[in-house]
Amino acid sequence: MARNNAWSNLRLYRACLTLSDDDFAARRVSFFPSLQLTLNHILLVDRYYFDALTAGGAGLTIFDNELPYPRAADLWDAQARSDEQLLAFCASLTGADLQREARIDRGPSVGVQRETVGCVLPHVFVHQIHHRGQAHAMLSGTPAAPPQLDEFFLDADAPLRAAELRSLDSRRPTR
Repeated sequence: MARNNAWSNLRLYRACLTLSDDDFAARRVSFFPSLQLTLNHILLVDRYYFDALTAGGAGLTIFDNELPYPRAADLWDAQARSDEQLLAFCASLTGADLQREARIDRGPSVGVQRETVGCVLPHVFVHQIHHRGQAHAMLSGTPAAPPQLDEFFLDADAPLRAAELRSLDSRRPTR
């Protein structure tokens, strides 16, 4: 799932990087009303849960700046680094690690929520899928063609995505 997640982000950002800064920031119909806000939200939530998964201690302070990356190119660089961290984290997990407790800071009114790593990870992936779908729909109203994001990610399809997966290693989408 982490590899599929990174691959989907690569495809989405490949389209977003063709937009002008104005098109990227333009108001659109969605929960977060721009590609810029939606994709920054995805990154911040990734950081929030990764912090909880790794006992980083930052908690809700991750959300202190709601728009850390106004430009798509800067946001892509940060998202690619986040995806690399998540890939490495997931690759290092054992079955026992999935049962390890993750403490999620939900703020003073709720406190600390305790979940297992094995429950938090699917939530992270579903969150990204949900908001990438919104970004995909918003791209329909731009000069950039929305990329295919729901292809099968199976071994038999590996030759079809080999170049893209190699570009994950270089962290730069090919155009």
